[in-house]
Amino acid sequence: MAEAVIDLRSDTVTKPTPAMRQAIAGAEVGDDMSGEDPTVNRLEAMVAEMFEKEAAVFACSATQSNQMAVRTHCRPGDELLIAEVGHIAMFEAGGPAALSGVTCRTLPHRLGMLDLPELRGKIRADDQHLCPTRLVCVENTTNAGGGRAYPLEQLDRVGIWAHEHGLKVHMDGARLFNAVVARGYTPAQISRNVDTISICFSKGLGCPMGSILVGSSEEIAVARRARKLFGGALRQAGIVAAAAIYALENHVERLADDHAHARLFAERIAEVDGIEICPEEVESNLAFFEVDPALGNASQLAALLRERGVRIGAMGPHRLRACAHLDVGQDEMLQAAEVVRACVEAGFGERVGPATGPYARG
Repeated sequence: MAEAVIDLRSDTVTKPTPAMRQAIAGAEVGDDMSGEDPTVNRLEAMVAEMFEKEAAVFACSATQSNQMAVRTHCRPGDELLIAEVGHIAMFEAGGPAALSGVTCRTLPHRLGMLDLPELRGKIRADDQHLCPTRLVCVENTTNAGGGRAYPLEQLDRVGIWAHEHGLKVHMDGARLFNAVVARGYTPAQISRNVDTISICFSKGLGCPMGSILVGSSEEIAVARRARKLFGGALRQAGIVAAAAIYALENHVERLADDHAHARLFAERIAEVDGIEICPEEVESNLAFFEVDPALGNASQLAALLRERGVRIGAMGPHRLRACAHLDVGQDEMLQAAEVVRACVEAGFGERVGPATGPYARG
């Protein structure tokens, strides 16, 4: 038998648990595009109530629901403001421009998060030569920003400022429940100064696919039309909506385990000469670390790790990301850390393997 692989590239590699598969198998279904899938309808109502919003619409992926939100809030020729490492700007194939004719104006940030010093003075004047500024996009938790969760008071500051200036606010909540668990706030508290929120089910929550967008009834009606335009109209989608309901009821609190495992991994590799990581800054399930350029580059280390049964993605020339998730327990995280140690101590700079895709996974 092949040796087991410890896959820390992303929480998107998770498989449905046996109990989730039972929920999928027993799902009551109908034609969702016609509003006739009872399981999807239940999920949408459940999430709207959770976030204290009027409505929600199920989507195929978080990229799709993010792009539905951009289309909802903006028109061709408009611009949105976003941190320069924001997923919508960096990792969604140019979707705002390609799908909605919207420009991403990327801003300096701290750990992937925006605050008033980065936003003030960035709204375009009402002039025919300029792109109208319409939207502020925030990401919670941040991905390339280091897996950090917004403090609630910072979210409120950004949202209140945006609304005072006539802007809408969209939150890319691909790992939103990681932020909820890490910070101890509620979905309703997060959304009180945010207009629309996209929540992904196929990352830490462990579903095979799916995302959802919540907002006002008017906004979600526009977003539902955008879903159709983007090829996301669904039929018997209750099969995957059932997995999302199961995850919301059973997989949220256990995210704390992933956070603890990522911190433990960080503590172990912090002891290795040639690796730079601050374990105290590992707030969620993402542990980013840097390798000393004198030893080699991130893709070389990732290639050697892969040979030894550990998959960790390169996220830059010398930066890597390890992602804890429900399919990897504490023992596997400790084993992975020891493999990292062995690879660094053995030397990896002479080994030039194929890049693991620095930005292959969201």
